[in-house]
Amino acid sequence: MTSAQHADPAQWVVVRREFFRREVLTVAPALLGCVLAHETGDGLVAAKITEVEAYRGESDPASHAFRGQTARNAVMFGEPGHAYVYFTYGMHFCVNLVCQPTGAAAAVLLRAGRVVDGTDLAAARRMADGGAGVPGRGAKAAAERDLARGPARLCQALGIGRAQNGADVCDPAGRLRVLAPAGFAGPPAATVRSGPRVGVRLGADVDWRFWADGDPTVSAYRPYVPKGRPADGGAEGSAPKPM
Repeated sequence: MTSAQHADPAQWVVVRREFFRREVLTVAPALLGCVLAHETGDGLVAAKITEVEAYRGESDPASHAFRGQTARNAVMFGEPGHAYVYFTYGMHFCVNLVCQPTGAAAAVLLRAGRVVDGTDLAAARRMADGGAGVPGRGAKAAAERDLARGPARLCQALGIGRAQNGADVCDPAGRLRVLAPAGFAGPPAATVRSGPRVGVRLGADVDWRFWADGDPTVSAYRPYVPKGRPADGGAEGSAPKPM
């Protein structure tokens, strides 16, 4: 598979499941610098992950899993290393990666990335229907840094939608995969910043959003607003969303 090899001369490999079986607050910052790659009939788009948010399952009031398992969030309670994709506000999709042992329901929301392969296809999706049946908004004039800047744009650029819910990102033969250089242990601590999660009303006092310091693709921080909709789609566990 050549997807993320275009992004770095190192040998890129699919991340093993053990990577995701760890505590979510350990996994979240370690994902910075990994690559999310999605191969479809249209081609391949890969994005280096630059911003994430951690959600701790039933112990986290901002998580979709806080009130227990439902048909919607069932993937969160399953095996780590799978994608939890949901549709929010009737507008767009967001993708999370399930962490910790089966049943813990912890997950990391992928908030932003830098497209490193398939730039033309990513831009075309943003200009057209976002790859998921959602109209692109101003993508024609968007700079490359904005192609996957924000969780909704990331899904649009990579063509991620409802069909990818439950996808095993640790499967080397899968179409949606997380990759990293062989032996990758996460970015240097000095290059990682943390702060409150975006658009979260409950659990807003914890610094569980992590991002690559100084990277231009990191999305803008917006606190929870009681009325209206967050411009970039909000977070995995934004309180106003129904369970």
